[in-house]
Amino acid sequence: MARTIGSHGPTTMEAIRKAGLRLIFQHGYEAMSLRQLAAEVGIQPGSLYNHISTKQELLSELIQDHINDLLRELEAALRDRHGAVERLRVFVAFHVGYHMTRKREVFIANSELRSLDPRNYEAVVALRGAYERRLADILTDGVAEGVFDVVDVQVATFAILSLLTGLCSWYRPGGRLTKDAIIAAHEKLVLSGVMPRSAEPAPVGGGQSGHTPG
Repeated sequence: MARTIGSHGPTTMEAIRKAGLRLIFQHGYEAMSLRQLAAEVGIQPGSLYNHISTKQELLSELIQDHINDLLRELEAALRDRHGAVERLRVFVAFHVGYHMTRKREVFIANSELRSLDPRNYEAVVALRGAYERRLADILTDGVAEGVFDVVDVQVATFAILSLLTGLCSWYRPGGRLTKDAIIAAHEKLVLSGVMPRSAEPAPVGGGQSGHTPG
């Protein structure tokens, strides 16, 4: 049995969040019980209620905190970046890099939306919409600048996000391509999809290591 670490304070809450993230990722939200979560952390089941009121609250906070982190870190990455092409490059690099390192959070945010109650679902969808609008704004600005040729910004936004997030289903550290090479490949795919062929810029980054793909 895990060592009891106490039932109060930020340290225990952080342990609950990490254990909850791990258990939901491994077993799914419905299969994880609060008793199992308490045992993983090393506290009595009743002590969980000093930190969370329900399992639903924990799931909602994990997903919302993930998307808030995503938004905050994206804003930092885009700060002082100018021009739609540069900002789109930064968006792609940030999104791919983040999703390489936060696979559990991304998986839960996508696969467990169905498990949220209506109020929490609406809150998460609103946050996701804010992130999607950051990309949509870049594409809209690119069209206005005359550097992007996009038939429908909303369709392009969803298509790009699906492409970039799809990396989570196949990426494994230590594969054939370096992180920079994977980012460069996605950058080329995205830019070639929104820029007139005559205006496509040369790729940035690259490099390979000697293992199997992803």
